[in-house]
Amino acid sequence: MSKPRLKAKYLDDIVPLLKKKFNYSSIMQVPRLQKICINQGIASLSSDKKKISTALEEMTQIAGQKGVLTKAKKSVSNFKLREGMIIGVKVTLRNERMYEFLDRFINIALPRVRDFRGVSKKYFDAQGNYTLGIKEQIIFPEVNIDKITKLIGMNITFVTNTPIIDKSYALLKAFGIPFNNQ
Repeated sequence: MSKPRLKAKYLDDIVPLLKKKFNYSSIMQVPRLQKICINQGIASLSSDKKKISTALEEMTQIAGQKGVLTKAKKSVSNFKLREGMIIGVKVTLRNERMYEFLDRFINIALPRVRDFRGVSKKYFDAQGNYTLGIKEQIIFPEVNIDKITKLIGMNITFVTNTPIIDKSYALLKAFGIPFNNQ
């Protein structure tokens, strides 16, 4: 099996670039992407088992790995939420699948977003991770548009091994994530 394109790019191009840019003495100091977490909230669909299985199937197609249903930990009466109710679907991608998803996301899915002008730089957290919200799952070509009953958004979190935002930003920018200048 061959190495994913972005993994080869990381090892051959990004590591030397960031090593030189941040004056690292070892390549082990260079920031790296540890995992990509994809979450989809489906609490509004929680009463319909068929729609839940459809959302799980869509997430599995998008990620290339089987999704996991998430359940409510507490009951909240204001949200009509009971403990143990299914409220979401999540997938955590690592290694080859992570790089393959990132490649498809940057080169195929993001250009399909309506009125796309790049992603904002301001969604880094204090640990150097970047979270991006997607409004519609139809930007992914794996999803069959004819079978969609409801548009559901999702959050995609890129988890890095560095808590320094500038270094995380440089890493994601080097991968090709199109940040806007705002």
